[in-house]
Amino acid sequence: HCDVLICPPATLIALAAEKAQGRIAIGGQDCHAEISGAFTGDISAEMLKDAGASAVIVGHSERRQYHGETDAVVSLKAKAAWRAGLTAIICIGETEQQRLDGHALHTCGNQIGASVPEGMTAATTIVAYEPIWAIGTGRTPTYAEIAEVHDHIRACLTKRFGAEGEKTRILYGGSMKPSNAAEILNIGNVGGGLIGGASLKASDFSAIFKASSRNS
Repeated sequence: HCDVLICPPATLIALAAEKAQGRIAIGGQDCHAEISGAFTGDISAEMLKDAGASAVIVGHSERRQYHGETDAVVSLKAKAAWRAGLTAIICIGETEQQRLDGHALHTCGNQIGASVPEGMTAATTIVAYEPIWAIGTGRTPTYAEIAEVHDHIRACLTKRFGAEGEKTRILYGGSMKPSNAAEILNIGNVGGGLIGGASLKASDFSAIFKASSRNS
């Protein structure tokens, strides 16, 4: 009763799609904005599609932090995903300093405004909220903080895209684990999880999957 998407390294997408046989969706972790060109080492959205992917993550916090990807770049990548027939999973989220300064909602709102292209539909786009300071640290925002941000994201999407914004799935990605998955997935406007570290341990990922099934 829930959707499962696994985004392995690009070298494993074709094999994963073959093994999954449509029972589990397979996606990419990133893509280049252009369909072709002199971009050695990059992978276009069309190449991901050809390998068997049905979605791609764009704007992940690590891409923004370590590769200097701006909101404008993320927007172009989202458009590339749509062009190739892939679902774009657009990541947004604040740093610890932005959270401490009281700018979490402002930051997320600005990123939605600049990272999510015009023409977005709920069928082609998912938004994932990553509180950057919680990723891989074991620290998790309070349920009230998660609810506040997800409600704000929904309001931003609805104001800009109307009914499509109301229907767009919003994932939570920030140290979701078996011990908190059920509670987080029960928060309003949380439509699933973007699972990082916990997905690397089969028992943990399975427990989160079961928690999602119970909440669906």
